[in-house]
Formats: sequence, C-alpha cells, structure tokens
Amino acid sequence: QVQLVESGGGSAQPGETLRLSCTASGRISPFYRMGWHRQFPGEQGAMVAEITAAGGTTYADSVKGRFIISRHMLNSTGYLQMNALKVAESAVYLCLYKGYQTYWGQGIQVTVSS
Repeated sequence: QVQLVESGGGSAQPGETLRLSCTASGRISPFYRMGWHRQFPGEQGAMVAEITAAGGTTYADSVKGRFIISRHMLNSTGYLQMNALKVAESAVYLCLYKGYQTYWGQGIQVTVSS
C-alpha cells in the first residue's frame, strides 16, 4: 500500500506560478513513475506530466515549456512547477504513482483567475 499526500494548490492570477508537491509513503517501489493529471469539471482526467524512475519526462503539449516536473528520490516526492498559468487551467490536479501498483492522490484544486 502506498499513500500519497498532495500540497501546494490554491489560487493564482494568470501568468503566476504555483508548485504542487506529492509525497509517497508506504511500500515504495525502487523503480516508480510519478505524474500529474488534471480534471476539468464534467470531463475525464488527462495527463499533464510524468517522470520516470530514470528521470525521463513527458508533458502534455499544452504545458510544454511552462510546466516542469521533477522528483526527489530520497523523500519520494514529486513536484510540478506550473509557470505562466492560464485561467483555462483551473482544475483538480491529481498525483499519480506507478510502482508495484498504481495509486492516485485525492486531488488538489488549482484556481487561476484575475
């Protein structure tokens, strides 16, 4: 079993930066991927960014060049720095952990408005 704790969401104005964190605890796989998906109201979630155990990254086209995913192996924490946020990116952001099994965080609200 793996537990995920997300933090760092909240409100921002267009163009500002927010940083999300996701810390995993429990039965951590030595080789795991972490990622972030986001869910807009009434829609299914979609991948925002993922990072592999080796540090390889994948981004949705809409966030390339603005968002940065990273991870700290020692404390099993993944980060998503979201730069130049847009109003349309207001959503619930969910942390994803893929190790022995796949786990999702509870989700964290990000609201971008002027």
